[in-house]
Amino acid sequence: MSVWDDLPGQGKTITALSRAVAEGNPSHAWLFTGPPGSGRSNAARAFAAALQCTVPDAANRGCGQCKACVTVLAGTHPDVALIATEKVNYQIEDVRELITKAQDRPSTAPWRVIIVEDADRMTERTTNVLLKSIEEPPPHTIWILCAPSPADVLVTIRSRCRSVSLSVPTRAAVAELLVRRDGLSEAQADFAARISQSHIGIARRLARDEDARRRRDRTVRMPLRVRGVADAVMAAAELVDLSTAEATAAATERAEAEATALRTALGLDADAPVPPQQRSQFKALEENAKRRARRSTHDALDRSLIDLTTFFRDVLMLQMNSGTELVNDYLADDLRSYAAASRPEATVAKIDAIAEARTRIGANVAPLLAVEAMMVALRPSK
Repeated sequence: MSVWDDLPGQGKTITALSRAVAEGNPSHAWLFTGPPGSGRSNAARAFAAALQCTVPDAANRGCGQCKACVTVLAGTHPDVALIATEKVNYQIEDVRELITKAQDRPSTAPWRVIIVEDADRMTERTTNVLLKSIEEPPPHTIWILCAPSPADVLVTIRSRCRSVSLSVPTRAAVAELLVRRDGLSEAQADFAARISQSHIGIARRLARDEDARRRRDRTVRMPLRVRGVADAVMAAAELVDLSTAEATAAATERAEAEATALRTALGLDADAPVPPQQRSQFKALEENAKRRARRSTHDALDRSLIDLTTFFRDVLMLQMNSGTELVNDYLADDLRSYAAASRPEATVAKIDAIAEARTRIGANVAPLLAVEAMMVALRPSK
């Protein structure tokens, strides 16, 4: 076992990172890029673990067995910080805290490593705050930024980082990982890897959570039920509710738990009024909860729209006789019937309509309005 075992299909990347660890003088800033499902965060954690590994032989660092490797992968190593925002974007205050943390010398390891997930969620103003620390980092501090592509990060940051590009693993590689690590049967693992399009995290969730599989199935089948405008409006409402209900419930539950914990810490009873001097703390808690709820609901809906895209992707593959495997192979008969009743140009237009809806939601258009317009565009062509 090693820290690299959870990175299927990334042999060249693993070789390059292992070489950087063995050389003993890694770059002070790294940019890990790759599409969703490529394992950017897993690769960043594995690299951090290898940097902190205590195995004497430098060529074999990243053993996965020593205390340093285990604690880094578990997220409890004192000199490795894994930063992820639950808001729509990173706030300037968040980045300033990171910069302060970066000034500290490592306490038990040779390096202080700061991993920033979703670095593309930094606005230009926020990124500029981070720039100086990336340009002139303290000794023994290593930054690892993760983003979907180099273009998602400001060029001033990108030019100061060593780039590591990851690719989406093959379906077979993901299935093998699920069998080996999660104990799934080969059939379960292959089905989850297929419908998740080789996204490791989503594949694991779909394989283990029947409700998640049911929600996805209802989403993917929606085009089969949309015939007119009335159907489109009803389907839009169902899709938004289906995508956001779970995320909203989880966010509300967490917000209530945080408010209860704050009351307990301040010595306030559940029904006691909040003293004026402490209202700012509750106000900040509410604002964070709102941002977190927006992020979670946006992400849930975006994932549903990606799942919906796979339906039309499969239809287009059938219309073009490409011979490519279907993502939703279990719906093969329905997909063939749908494909036979329309033309490729219409299918491409529907895929574009889904992409436009994702863009609009990302630009803060009301989700229901964006999805209704999309669903109307998904009606079968006459």
